[in-house]
Amino acid sequence: MTEFTKIKIVAIVGMPGAGKSKAADFFLAKGIPVLRFGDQTDIGLKELGKEVNEVNERWYRESIRKELGMAAMAIKIEPRIREAAKTHTIIALDGLYSWEEYTYLIQKIPQLTILCIFARPQLRYERLRRRKIRPLTPEEARSRDFAEIENLHKGGPIAIADHLIKNETTLTDLTRELERFIAVAI
Repeated sequence: MTEFTKIKIVAIVGMPGAGKSKAADFFLAKGIPVLRFGDQTDIGLKELGKEVNEVNERWYRESIRKELGMAAMAIKIEPRIREAAKTHTIIALDGLYSWEEYTYLIQKIPQLTILCIFARPQLRYERLRRRKIRPLTPEEARSRDFAEIENLHKGGPIAIADHLIKNETTLTDLTRELERFIAVAI
């Protein structure tokens, strides 16, 4: 697609608690727009006049995937990417999950770069246990890992990531690694 040939698009991938949101915050602080795949759920519910709550969110995610397949969120976010590409040369995508989302977008955006944020499960589970919003027990976190790998096909984009940042120490170290990534990849 010609409108995507002059821009860089970075999709942030990783397992829950790895630090994807921290990476997205970094890009935002650099003035790089971040489009969240998960925002589509809220957008879709509002378009349908439905309240945003856990039951409706799950219903929407399942319904849209039944209708459009596992690439549904990529299909839905594509117009937002096109819009952002009109005014920005770099765009970050937060929350690309499935292999099908990846294969859909890579056909449209051949220069799509996949950035994987990685942390060992035990560390991620501790982060998820301590978070203020929707904390998870280690058992719930492990169950979520399995569900995302098996049901959302999350492993593929992680496995073929163009860049890997290990996020197992401090936010300062993560920021330093993201600065290196920008210098090399963007």
